[in-house]
Amino acid sequence: MFDQRFPSRLYPGYIFDLDGTLYLGNSLLTGAAYTIEFLRASDCKVVFVSNNPTHTRQQTAVKLNSLGIPVNFHDVIHSSFVLVNYLQKRAPGCRVFPIGEKPLHDELIAGGFKIVHDPQKIDFVIASFDRTFNYKKLQIAFDAVRAGAHLIATNADRFCPVDGGGGQPDAAAVIAAVEACSNTKTEVVVGKPSSIMANVALEVIGLPPEQVLIIGDRLETDIVMGKQAGMATALVLTGATKLEELRTKGIYPDYVLDRIDQLIV
Repeated sequence: MFDQRFPSRLYPGYIFDLDGTLYLGNSLLTGAAYTIEFLRASDCKVVFVSNNPTHTRQQTAVKLNSLGIPVNFHDVIHSSFVLVNYLQKRAPGCRVFPIGEKPLHDELIAGGFKIVHDPQKIDFVIASFDRTFNYKKLQIAFDAVRAGAHLIATNADRFCPVDGGGGQPDAAAVIAAVEACSNTKTEVVVGKPSSIMANVALEVIGLPPEQVLIIGDRLETDIVMGKQAGMATALVLTGATKLEELRTKGIYPDYVLDRIDQLIV
């Protein structure tokens, strides 16, 4: 099942989710800064992972620093960063049509990819979190996939938690729209809980999975990814998941925390 007590020891490495775990919107969650400071002072390695592709690694590092968590952008892993790495290995320099926001476009261009809008020339359609999603983008994706383009995605989150409760429809809505009209399944989702993202995170932190604890607010992404990769897992109840869901979803983290600072109390 799961252990609702805080961990009884420190781990050599910690992988932290961001949205709903360390902050909500532009508000730092209680105990987040102190927890990171304590772990670093204890010589623990810390990296940060997020399925949210609407910010670059540099932008997220700036945000964390402004909230009181000093961080180098090299320790931030976004689904968009993982996607670029994946495509550079699979199809370097290919032509892509991203249904996503400017930070994703910027990372793709910096990674050597060409963004095109002619469906006949698109190699990969990329479904992502896009608050500017419209019918024109859906039409291009539809035509491109039917013409033979691959359909891949940054992440498959249903919603992104925001300040004050509730949330914003996330990439799952875009994936569903493209899949429904094109009658095509997404080939690869690189974000959590994918082993693609887990492997990148473990490479960045530089530790084997059995020495790492991953902390997040979602059972289906953070906790599943950690378990599949062989890491210890901690669910924090400050974001998308409520305690009662543990009894119905059949996904059991090693620890369940009311607040992030229970990692070290």
